Amino acid sequence: MRVLVTGATGKVGGAVVRAALEAGHQVRVLVRDPARVPGLPRPVEVVVGDVTDPATLPAAVAGTEIVFNAMGVPEQWLPDAAEFDRVNVAGSDNVARAAARAGVRRLVHTSTIDVFDAPPGGRFDETALAAAPKGTPYERSKQRAERAVLAAAGGMQVVIVNPATVYGFPPYGPTSMESRMFRPALRGLLPAVPPGGFGLVFTEGLARGHLAAAHAGRPGARYILSDAHVGLRELTAAVVVAGGRGRPPVVTIPAVAASVLAAGGEAVARLTRRPPPLARGQLHYLRWNAIPDATRARTELGWEPTPLAEGLRRTLAELDRA
Repeated sequence: MRVLVTGATGKVGGAVVRAALEAGHQVRVLVRDPARVPGLPRPVEVVVGDVTDPATLPAAVAGTEIVFNAMGVPEQWLPDAAEFDRVNVAGSDNVARAAARAGVRRLVHTSTIDVFDAPPGGRFDETALAAAPKGTPYERSKQRAERAVLAAAGGMQVVIVNPATVYGFPPYGPTSMESRMFRPALRGLLPAVPPGGFGLVFTEGLARGHLAAAHAGRPGARYILSDAHVGLRELTAAVVVAGGRGRPPVVTIPAVAASVLAAGGEAVARLTRRPPPLARGQLHYLRWNAIPDATRARTELGWEPTPLAEGLRRTLAELDRA
């Protein structure tokens, strides 16, 4: 079938493109920057446009049966927090409205586990949708994006995928976990890590989950995709083992010190317009440290998590080539 993938030059969208091509689908991608087209897998059909510009979307959605809305701003800090709503919320709303008008049968929307609620360190599943606005601009934008897509759908089926923290294949931006944690750990240059942990999901397994949601997901349902929950020291130790080199951190930064560092880093970032080493929103997420339960995806979609050792092995092989 013919499918459209937004965010195709990003980590999640790129993985969905690869998985869709492997599954034999005809893949169209919406690309904002034509200069990034050569880096896309082949064969894909390219439409140049922007989710924040509704006029560019009809050509992208026309004739497609499934739309994977995998675009979004994944950062926890931006110089202008309004950008979260402009892209994550308004952009998703634009995509959903254009798809519905074009008669698209189903839209698979990439959200996040941040839209759920649980006590710090607690366990949660899809029934734990947060009723109140979450604590960071990024989280609130993802909450609003879900509501916008569902409201704009009309008769179109919408399935929501809620990934844990994504790691795996490129791109590896300067704020990515691979650049900020994996590479320094492999070089023995990561003496300390912030407190807390998170759920993780490997890009290629996440993409298979998107395709499973397109095929078997219940309209209106959410599906958590998470391979495992790990603490930061546990994760970096596993990276060192998988890479066969480097040194894991020996210190966890105390929570109070981490909060001071995050606040100071953001103060500097507001002047430099460059991301801080540790954003307050990121620390908030790490200290939440809640455990995602992917039982629904495994039961209803037949999705299987990627073992952490396998995901790290494949990630580090790609990281060495990048």
